[in-house]
Amino acid sequence: MGSSREWSIHEITRLTGTTSRTLRHYGHVGLLPPSRTGPGGLRFYDEDALVRLQRILLLRELGLSLSAIADVLAGEHDLVESLSTHLALLEQERDRVERQIASVRRTIEKKEGGERLMAEEMFDGFDHTRYRDEVEERWGTEAYTASDGWWRGLGAEERRRWQSQVAQLSADWCAAAGRGATPDSDVAQALARRHVEWLGGIPGTPRSAGGGPAKQYVVGLGEMYVADERFGATYGGVEGATFVRDALVVYADRHL
Repeated sequence: MGSSREWSIHEITRLTGTTSRTLRHYGHVGLLPPSRTGPGGLRFYDEDALVRLQRILLLRELGLSLSAIADVLAGEHDLVESLSTHLALLEQERDRVERQIASVRRTIEKKEGGERLMAEEMFDGFDHTRYRDEVEERWGTEAYTASDGWWRGLGAEERRRWQSQVAQLSADWCAAAGRGATPDSDVAQALARRHVEWLGGIPGTPRSAGGGPAKQYVVGLGEMYVADERFGATYGGVEGATFVRDALVVYADRHL
């Protein structure tokens, strides 16, 4: 970035709440080396390092392991584009939380005012049903009902593990695309297999006669990743989503 401004490790811990031990560990594993080391071993970080740390902390919040984060960062060729993708995900989460806040605020106001509560207003932002119409239109009411019932039946820890698995898979897709893998490469096809296996673990996924996810469903899902920016953002935008779609098409043609 061309700036000589630096921050000491103590300043970074104060700004981020990250411990100095954690920062040193990031440096030890090669994830965040200091810009320079001063007298007495004091570590300093420049603006590039701060941007990298921001990315690390954001990806950690998604549940990614340090090795997965290293792969994601290594595959990034356009930092601004990568940050823009993550910004879109954060804005989606912000919108969901703001809906929850407004919903709870309305409940409080109506209880204080003695007004009748409206169930439709009380749970806005609390579930994952905002894509219900799209799912039912594409794959039927039964598919939505089954997947919705499965999700609601999961405990908090089960949901956390599932979300972490999704984040890890998305990160691996982004890393493979960043390294220039082709859709028919071994690494892309291994990811496609994992992706299909993940889909197969979700009740309500349309099935083939053999019991696995239906080919039409897998291919259609890939098309949706590209066509809908809300889904495409998970894979780094249109280019990354296109890579995922093409790899799924190759896998579907070979195995489904």
